[in-house]
This record gives sequence, C-alpha cells and structure tokens, in this order.
Amino acid sequence: MATTTRNGPAGPPTGPLGLTDEAGELLGLAREFATKEIQPPAAEQEAAGVFPRATFAAMSRLGLLALPYPSEYGGGDQPYEVYLRVLEELAAARLTVGMGVSVHSLACHALARFGDTSQRAEWLPAMLEGELLGGYCLSEPTAGSDAASLRTRAVRDGDDWVITGTKAWITHGGIADFYTVLARTGEDGPKGITAFLVPGDAPGLTAAPPERKMGLSGSPTAQLHFDGVRIPDTRRIGELGRGLPIALAALDAGRLGIAACAVGLARAAWQEAAAFTARRRQFGRPIADFQGTKFLLAELATQIEAGRALCLAAARLSDAGAPFTAQAAMAKLFCTDAAMRVTVDAVQLMGGYGYSADYPAERYLREAKVLQIVEGTNQIQRLVIARELLKDAAG
Repeated sequence: MATTTRNGPAGPPTGPLGLTDEAGELLGLAREFATKEIQPPAAEQEAAGVFPRATFAAMSRLGLLALPYPSEYGGGDQPYEVYLRVLEELAAARLTVGMGVSVHSLACHALARFGDTSQRAEWLPAMLEGELLGGYCLSEPTAGSDAASLRTRAVRDGDDWVITGTKAWITHGGIADFYTVLARTGEDGPKGITAFLVPGDAPGLTAAPPERKMGLSGSPTAQLHFDGVRIPDTRRIGELGRGLPIALAALDAGRLGIAACAVGLARAAWQEAAAFTARRRQFGRPIADFQGTKFLLAELATQIEAGRALCLAAARLSDAGAPFTAQAAMAKLFCTDAAMRVTVDAVQLMGGYGYSADYPAERYLREAKVLQIVEGTNQIQRLVIARELLKDAAG
C-alpha cells in the first residue's frame, strides 16, 4: 500500500508550542507513538475494518486516554490545549484512533465533572487508567440534532433504574466497556432527561451489527438496544432531570476534540499531496513547481493553521474556566469544513493516483465527511454560534 505521508515535506507549521517541558515531552511521546505504532498498519486495518483495541490499551498505559482529567483519579492533569495537540497527532496518523480517544474522553466527562465524590472515586480511575473504553449515548433513531426529543426511558424501581429504548450512531457501540447514557426520567422536553453510567456488559444491553459507513471502517458505529437494563441509583450522574445540560457541556468539550482531529486529518492529507506533487514530474519538472499547485498548497496550509489557532484559542478559554460554547462551535465548524476542502483538493492534486485506494488520500477524503456530522452537524454549529453571539449582544 503506497504512502508518502511520513516521508514528504514537513507540512504546514504546527504553530509555537508554548508548552511546559512536561507537556512538550508528552507531545513528543504522542508523536513518536503515532508515527511508529499507529500509522504503519492504518491503511491495512482500515481496509479490513479492524478496530485497534491493542493500540488503545497501549495508549492507556502511556496515559494518553486520560490527559485532561485530574491526577487524583488517574488523569494526566494536562490543560485542554495540550490534550488537543495530542489528539491532532493521533488523528494525523489514523482518524479512527484520534476520534476514538475523543469519544472516550467525552464518555468520561459527565462523571468527572458532575459525579459526586464517591462516584468519581469508585469508577473514574478505572475509566482513565484501567485500559477501559467508553461510549457516549445521546443520539437515537428519531432524535439526532433535536436531542431534547429523545425517547429512551429510565423508570425508577426501588433503588434501581430500568432503562428501555434504542440509541443510534454510537461510536464504539458493542465494544465499549462503559457508556454514558442520556435517558428520559420525566416530562417531555429538555427538563425530563437524566444521565446514567451503564456498564458495557449490563444484562439487557445488546448491540446491532455495525453500520456500513463511507469511511472509518475500523471504528465500529452501532445501535444499542436497552431492553430493561437495570442499574442502581448510584449510577445516576448529576441531579434528576438535569441530564441535558450535562450532555451539552460534554458536547462543548467534544466539539473541540473533533476540531483537533480535523486539523490532524487535514495535515496528513496536505503532506500526502505535497509529497506527491514534489516527485511527480510533468512537462519536464515537478508539478509542485507550477504556480497553480503552489498557490493551492499555500491556501490549504493556511486553512490548517487557521483552524488549529481557532481550536487552541477555544481550549485556552476552557482552561481558564471562561465560557467557550460559541468558540467550540466555531472551531468545530471551521476545522471540519477545512478538512473537507483540504482532502478534496489533495485528491485533485494527485489526479488518478489520489482516487486510487493504493494511496491514503481517498481514505482521508471519505473520513473527512463524517467530521462535519458528528458532535452536532455543521448546520447545528451555525445555530449554536448565532444563538450565543446574539445572546451576548442582547445582554
């Protein structure tokens, strides 16, 4: 399987690090692991639809699955800015891995931020450092962008809750060790939803066959069926009926994860196209020498750099404890649209070779599309941005 990603031009600049020595070493560790362990088998495993569970176990041992969480529970105590830079490195090597880490972090978010002290002490260490894998269950077959209309229901039965319903489009569906699940416990609408932490092997929880997708074949996406799944009230996260704000807070953070993955994917596509144009000769010289090629590569590199800057600026707001909902939506919107443009143009620059499965450019193009859909479609991001900005203007 031909590839030039790791042997071509260095690619768009990654921006000033501005990191502590510890964070710089961590980023170097992530880059080395991605280059040596993730990238080499990526094409073959994606073509075969293989999920790299051993890779996630290895990342857990290295502390890469727990970076933005407190060290007292086994986390890495790293700022979100550092975590996003690591995600970029992982996604540049293989999107299945980068996005998988982002989803795992999303699944841990409710417990880490809204769980009580005893809940965090009991479950969070195993989730962060125990080689476990998480999934996040919000969407349903009839509730996607309109999350407040979800129908999965949890009914109180003594000291337990019994969950019945179907969740859809669940990354890691059927293979995760735990799921953060949003279920209706009260009235219709946004105020009747509660968050729960459900073990992946809970009786009554089954997964449908994985969805057949355009890309990300190595990342299983499946419906989950809850057929009277019984869990104790101790696994309820946060206050009764306050699940939707918990979910939305997680999505703010998750959107930054997807934005960072988009930057990584776009960077990989740029490097592939730049390396190809540097060695492909037409009319007696490399096609990289032609002004049309140079200008396009420059424009694409600028998109990547701008996306990274927007993503990290939102992360700094998060690290400072400031509101960042609008900025997270902006980053997700811009970075994923940029990834789509970069991957389309990378294929075009490579011509027939870009369209061939013998090169990773066509896979990057197929994978980029899903980033405009997950964690809220880019149409929803525009609504979120406008709502937040107009709210500030009115206030």
